[in-house]
Amino acid sequence: MRTRTNTPACSARSPEGEHPLRRSLGRPRSLPLRLRATVAVLLGLFALAPGPLSAIGQVAAIGQEVPESLSLQEALEIALRSNPGLLAARNDGTVADWSVRSAYGSLLPSVSAGSGFSWQGSGEQRFGSITAGQLGITDQPSYLSSSYSVGVSLSVSGRTLMAPGQASRDREAVRAQLRAAESTLRLAVTRAYLEVLRQKDGRALAEQEMARAELNLRLARGRQAVGSATLIDVQQGEVGVGRAEIALLQAETGVRNATIRLLEQMGVAIGAEPVLTTEFAVSEFEWSADELFERALAQNPDLAALRAREQSALYGVRMARSYYYPSLTLSTGFSGFAQSASSTDAQEAAAKASGEAAMLRCEYENEVVSRLVDPLPTQDCSRLEVTEAVLEGIRERNRAFPFDFTRNPPSASLSISIPVFQGFGRQHTVEAARATLHDNRLLIQQRELALRADIESRLATVLTAYQSALIEERNQALASEQLRLAQERYRNQLLNFVGLVEAETVKAQADRQRVLSIFTYHDAIADLESVVGAPLRNP
Repeated sequence: MRTRTNTPACSARSPEGEHPLRRSLGRPRSLPLRLRATVAVLLGLFALAPGPLSAIGQVAAIGQEVPESLSLQEALEIALRSNPGLLAARNDGTVADWSVRSAYGSLLPSVSAGSGFSWQGSGEQRFGSITAGQLGITDQPSYLSSSYSVGVSLSVSGRTLMAPGQASRDREAVRAQLRAAESTLRLAVTRAYLEVLRQKDGRALAEQEMARAELNLRLARGRQAVGSATLIDVQQGEVGVGRAEIALLQAETGVRNATIRLLEQMGVAIGAEPVLTTEFAVSEFEWSADELFERALAQNPDLAALRAREQSALYGVRMARSYYYPSLTLSTGFSGFAQSASSTDAQEAAAKASGEAAMLRCEYENEVVSRLVDPLPTQDCSRLEVTEAVLEGIRERNRAFPFDFTRNPPSASLSISIPVFQGFGRQHTVEAARATLHDNRLLIQQRELALRADIESRLATVLTAYQSALIEERNQALASEQLRLAQERYRNQLLNFVGLVEAETVKAQADRQRVLSIFTYHDAIADLESVVGAPLRNP
C-alpha cells in the first residue's frame, strides 16, 4: 500500500532551523508509554497485513514453453499449472481459506485507535443561549487541540462461535468443486490430445494416399508409353494426385488446428507443433459396471462436491438455530487530549486577579483577628501573591499541544442480549436452512442415479467401440490385400485403371475407419473415466 504525506503550509522552517509553531509553544513531551506501545502494535499489524494481490493468486504465465516431446501426463501437468480458467477457480479456494481465518478472527477482540487535530479561531463563543462575554470571558484566544483514543471490544454470540465451523465446511465444498473443475480440465486435455493424434494419423494416411496416387500416375504413363493405356488413364491419375494433394493440405490444417486447441486447453502460448509420445493401444476392457459404480461413489468429483455442500448445509441448520442464543458484548477503552491557546494573557490576568483577591481577603482576616481580645496569629499574605514562577507554570501547561496528553478516565462496559421475539424471522432462517439441506440430499440421490445410468451407458459405448475397432482392423487387412491384388493385376494388364482406383478408395476408407474406431474407443474410455473420477488404465 502506498502512502503519501502532505506537508502542511506551516511546516516551513525558520532561519534558525526550528519550526515556528514549535518555537512558540515549546518542545512537546514524549508520548506516554502505553500510547507508544499501542502505536507500535498497530504499525506492526499494518505491516503484516497482506497486500491487495495476496488473496487473488498469481496470474497464469501464458508464455510458458512447451517441450518438444510431450506425453499426455506432461500435458495434464502443464494444464493444471497454467490453464487460466482453472487458476481463476483456485482463487475461490484462496478466498475460502481467508473466510476461515476471518471466522476465527471474529472470536478475537477488535482493537481500534484514532487520533485527531483541531483548530479554533479567536472570538466570542456561545454556550447555548449565553455568550462567553455574558459570562465575563473576554479576549478569547485561538486554540490548537489534539486527542487520541484506543478501544477494545469483544462480541460473542452463538453465530460467531459457530462461524469457523461453517466456514471450514464451505471451504471443503469449494475445494471439492475445484477438484471437479480439475477433472473437467483433464477430460478436455485428454480429448484434445487424442484429437491431435487422430489428425496426425489422418495426415499419415493422406501422405500414403499421395504416394499411391503418384505411383499410379507413373504406372499409367508407363503403360501409355508402351501403348497399353490411354490418355484417359493418365488424366485420371493426374486427377487422383490433385485430390490427394487437397486431402494432404486439409490433413495438415487439421493437425495444426488440433494442436492449437490442445495448447489452448493447456494454457500455454501457441507455438511449434510438439511431438506427442504417448501411445494408445486397443485392448479388451475388463471393468464391470458394479466395480465402476463403487469407484464412482467414492471418487466422482461432482458427487463429492454435492456431499461437501450437504455437510455445509447440515451445519447451516445448526448455525441458524444459534439465532436463539444470547449474545455478550464487552468493551473498554481509554483516551486523552491536549490543548494549547495562542495566548495565556487571559489566564495570567485571571490568576493575578485571583491572587490579589486572596491577598485582600487574607489581610482583612488578619485585621479582624488582630482586634480580638485574645488576638490569634496572623497569616503570611505574601505567600498568596502570584509570582513569575506561577505565571511561568501557566505558560508551561499551555505548551501541551500536540502530544502532552491529559488522560481521560478509562471506561468499560459489559452487556448481555437475550432475543425474545423477532417476528418469526429466526424460525424462517431455520426452515430455509432445512430446505437447503433437504435439497442437497435429493441432489445427491439424483446424482447417484445418474452415475449408475452414465456408467451403464458409457460402458456399453466402450465395449461397442472395442468390438468395432476389431472389425475395422479386419476390414483394413482385407482392404490391404484387395489393393495388393488390384495393383498386381494392373501391372499385368488384367485390370483397368478404374478398378485400381476403386480398390484404393476402399483401402483409404478402411484406413480412415480403422483410425476413427481406435480414437472412438479411447474417447469412450476418457468419458467413462470422467464419470468414475479416476483413471481406469494406462494408455
